[in-house]
Amino acid sequence: MKNHPKSEIVFKSEDIEIVMQEDKGSDFFSKSQLVERKSSFNILFLLSSDIHLKAYDCSNQYSFQKNQYILHYSSQENQSELWSESDENLKYLQIQLKYRYVFNLINPKNNKESSEILKDMTHNNFIFLRKTIPPTITVEMHMIIKEILSYQKKGVIQKLFIEAKVIKLLILIFEQFNEKNRLESTSDIPEMIKKFIDENYHRNIKAEEIGKLIGINQNLIRKEFKSKYQMTITHYIAELRMLKAKKLIANKEIMIKEIAIECGYEYIQNFTRAFKKKFGVSPEHLRNNK
Repeated sequence: MKNHPKSEIVFKSEDIEIVMQEDKGSDFFSKSQLVERKSSFNILFLLSSDIHLKAYDCSNQYSFQKNQYILHYSSQENQSELWSESDENLKYLQIQLKYRYVFNLINPKNNKESSEILKDMTHNNFIFLRKTIPPTITVEMHMIIKEILSYQKKGVIQKLFIEAKVIKLLILIFEQFNEKNRLESTSDIPEMIKKFIDENYHRNIKAEEIGKLIGINQNLIRKEFKSKYQMTITHYIAELRMLKAKKLIANKEIMIKEIAIECGYEYIQNFTRAFKKKFGVSPEHLRNNK
């Protein structure tokens, strides 16, 4: 049985449009149409697995993994087809910004740095972080996306809130690419590994994935990291997750199950076991005795 796609306009103003797309598709695969308006910047946050994209105006086809994103400039109106052959529903968030809005925001006439940023944006230098690998959505970006989707107020307050969050997302994107350039210039392999883990510890990342990203053998990845930080990659990921969990536990409005998922645990039993091993008490016990 074929289901209908669900497309929700989260926010729309003269300069910004945010659309949440979730297409359940057919029993075999799901697909969706993406429209980029003339003279617009589009941030596409890919929230499901194995997404393929093909633009109608060219023969280029791209493949993306879950929790990747691209920032793309379109000088003309373009349409693309997105589809997924995985069991997971096709899901993505599109933030579309008018060129005029971004131009006034960055103000390229102000200084050289602003001019270079706008130039990189219009030349589509924010699509691939390394070679043909798109950048990864960081934990902070995920939190902002969640805030945008859950915000209930309307009118001027909503407009100001959304604009602030969009600006923050742009800052995080610029910082991520600047950090990439800085790391490449220093050639500090352990620091590159740590940076990647810091941004992706909520996912099921492995040394093999990191190795492919920076073009280094996974055995060398493990060796270099342990040599500098005196702990294994697995141990470091576990430490980050537990620190994040302990911080979230204080917020009683967040369910324990949600905290487990946010910290990278698919099953709450594994999360509870790891938490108790680290802190000596269960998450529920720590929350109830704070």
